[in-house]
Amino acid sequence: MLTIAAFAIAFFFAMNIGASGTAAAMGPAYGSGAVPNKRIAMLLVGVFAFLGALAGGEVVRTIGSGIIPADIVDVELVIIILASACLTLFIANLLGIPLSTSEVVVGAIVGAGIAYQALYFDKLLVIVSFWVIVPVVAFIVAYLAGHLVNKAEKKWPLLTGKGKWRKPLVILLIVCGCLEAFAAGMNNVANAVGPLVGAGLIDVRTAVLFGGAFVALGALLLGGKVLETNGKKITRLSLLQGSTVSITGGGLVIVASLFGLPVPLTQVTTGAIVGIGTAKNGFKLWQKGILKQIAKVWVVSPVFSLVMSYGLILLFRQADYYTFFVIFSVFLATIGSISLYIQVKTERRTTYDEGGGI
Repeated sequence: MLTIAAFAIAFFFAMNIGASGTAAAMGPAYGSGAVPNKRIAMLLVGVFAFLGALAGGEVVRTIGSGIIPADIVDVELVIIILASACLTLFIANLLGIPLSTSEVVVGAIVGAGIAYQALYFDKLLVIVSFWVIVPVVAFIVAYLAGHLVNKAEKKWPLLTGKGKWRKPLVILLIVCGCLEAFAAGMNNVANAVGPLVGAGLIDVRTAVLFGGAFVALGALLLGGKVLETNGKKITRLSLLQGSTVSITGGGLVIVASLFGLPVPLTQVTTGAIVGIGTAKNGFKLWQKGILKQIAKVWVVSPVFSLVMSYGLILLFRQADYYTFFVIFSVFLATIGSISLYIQVKTERRTTYDEGGGI
């Protein structure tokens, strides 16, 4: 029964990854009208996310046994790790805080490693470093490319998507979106099935096959709403700018995946979008709180799941009720403080707007 529960949670998690992560890959193409049919966009995402998952073996190995020793991972620990990740995402959704699935799963695994005092700190340090480095590189690349795109669109107005150049630009944007979906499947499938591999419940090849199938299924069945939201958010990007964002984010995530490094696709794509926006509108874009939002996701994602995983192990595996009570109380107080902060900030903003503020 525990094994069935572990697989059920993992595959359900994979479907949610497909819905929230990979479906957003086709956002630029759908939002700009390059792919006007939502079902076709979701189908493309599902197919290329599945193909990417088949190539995601290195990241699966890292999640499975590269952060904590495989000999301490059993069925119960897999359930705790995956349940911690899912519960963290659920709480974050209630608070309105967007989290990275890669960071949440790694945080849950680190929590288990701390509980058992068995953690490959050097490997963890490399992973965390790349959580910062890759989005920064995405920003720099997109910023430089954005200047070239702006100059090209001013010199040749047809590159903005008007006239005879629209069809080639549409095809380019769709191809780049498929590349980003491939990258998302390649990197993110490990978040769901990696712990199963670590426990020896399934081999890597079978894991990426089934994990990829459920990621694709999630994109097909549950990704429509995410695609709609993401598409509307990026409609201000031109076809060429959207292609630049997708190829920058997708390319960097694929390179990280080849080295077995789980990286947050959301932050990488955000870094590329901010880079494009900064090249077009200047650094005044940064005054909109984007950096605060990114920093919040970087810090909150792994810490929440780490505490959740550590606490559940204390409660169910080690029966250390006193320590669990202390950690759980601090955790609840932290969540309450964040919730109160968001509420107060929203109320102040509403009062300011009603008073005539801009």
